[in-house]
Amino acid sequence: MTDRLGELSAAGVAVWLDDLSRVRLTSGSLAKMLKDQHVVGVTTNPSIFQKALSDADAYDQQVGDLAKMGVSVEEAVRLMTARDVRDACDVERPAYDASDGVDGRVSIEVDPRSAHDSDKTVAEAKSLWWLVDRENLYIKIPATMDGLPAITKTLAEGISVNVTLIFSLERYRAVMDAFLAGIEQAKANGHDITKIGSVASFFVSRVDSEVDKRLDKIGTDEAKALRGKAAIANAQLAYEAYSEVFGTDRWKALESAGAHPQRPLWASTSTKNPDYPDTIYVEELVAKGVVNTMPESVIKAWEDHGELKGDLTSKYGEAKQVMADLKAVGIDFDDVVKVLEDEGVDKFEVSWKELLESVQKSLKAGTGV
Repeated sequence: MTDRLGELSAAGVAVWLDDLSRVRLTSGSLAKMLKDQHVVGVTTNPSIFQKALSDADAYDQQVGDLAKMGVSVEEAVRLMTARDVRDACDVERPAYDASDGVDGRVSIEVDPRSAHDSDKTVAEAKSLWWLVDRENLYIKIPATMDGLPAITKTLAEGISVNVTLIFSLERYRAVMDAFLAGIEQAKANGHDITKIGSVASFFVSRVDSEVDKRLDKIGTDEAKALRGKAAIANAQLAYEAYSEVFGTDRWKALESAGAHPQRPLWASTSTKNPDYPDTIYVEELVAKGVVNTMPESVIKAWEDHGELKGDLTSKYGEAKQVMADLKAVGIDFDDVVKVLEDEGVDKFEVSWKELLESVQKSLKAGTGV
């Protein structure tokens, strides 16, 4: 049987799982994925935890204990999610050790309601870092304008960061600059920068969902011919930007001091349109030094029929032409990414509020979720 996930890993793509739950931990599912499917990292978000904590049996005992203690709903949610993330960090620790701290990471996100409050974001990042207490942890911080200084300040504290909700090349360059500034400050502050990691989560499929909707509204043959092309082109050009920034003298000075680069991470990699191949956001985004975080369905699809089609670095010219063609037919890409960022923050806020409401009911009942 072909080890397609192994081939993907050998091509330079770190396979991470975009999901976490207590059942996945207690059943040994995550450990098995590390052993058998080359899964060397885990990402979470408020929507994932909202789904996970809806499992009454898995969290029943902890919720009952927290109810007896009289903790607030926010504290209960953090204690439950931190426990899952801590346990996942322990499962992924062998991958962390084997990769010299590059992989084997698990992410936990700051409260999405703080996305536009830089100081609150940094304070919560520090609290979560202390609470989980694992060096292979990532704190997820949204790449909003207010998130940028929070990224730098958090890294300067020696805390590893997963920057999330990146949609535009302009914002991505700002994220990389925030990373470099943060590592420079961490070094000046006396932190061991060889232990600090970071990824920049560049969202993919949501771009096609928004752009395709606009192309359908335009309705011309030229517009329809561009459906399903924007997300891949945008991500490919993001890798070009990454290659440029991490080839500068500024980066090389940090690299010589032992710093690890902030790797691009492809997020939102499940296809939203059933007309598109279910592995398209994996096969078109292969390059050395990237992460692709996938829901289990995409991991299984790649394991079954994924095909390597070469390195994305040969596609820069095509990608630039796609972006030019989108502009020519009337797509305002700046507006596209603004809408996507606003929607991304809003969706995570809704999931977080639903999570709080669900746990609040459970705490009042003193029983399971």
